[in-house]
Amino acid sequence: MSWLETHSQGRKPFSLGPTSVPIEPEINLIPFIDVLLVVLIFLMISTTFTRFQELAITLPTANGSESQAEMKQIHIAVSRDGRFAINGKVTDRSQLSAVLNQLSGQGNQKEGASSLQVNIDADAKAPHQAVMSALEAARDANLSNIVFSSQFNNQAKK
Repeated sequence: MSWLETHSQGRKPFSLGPTSVPIEPEINLIPFIDVLLVVLIFLMISTTFTRFQELAITLPTANGSESQAEMKQIHIAVSRDGRFAINGKVTDRSQLSAVLNQLSGQGNQKEGASSLQVNIDADAKAPHQAVMSALEAARDANLSNIVFSSQFNNQAKK
């Protein structure tokens, strides 16, 4: 008798289980629910942060045609050290409102108030308070059409 015959007597042949009963697949829902809750918490937190980072604004559109009526411009220059010049004439901060009132009065008689545009040319290092003073003076003179000048940045990353 061989070794295989002596050691295999009385034992059942190798089996993976009963083959007559079909096994139905079962989905364990507890880990699935845990993963969904983690994803839900992540989405709630990330949408809260993005809401405070973005502003809901509607940008104006233009079709590129030039306006028919030319606007009279009042240029206010603000220097690096906070000094003012209106249409090239150096003006003291205390006289800023009076000069703008005078210029807006001339504009009202000649072309109408809606045709006046205040163009603020502020130095990049100008104090914020100086720019705010120019804005307040324009508001005091009932000038609401205000624009800021800027220059093209040639050193932008490409």
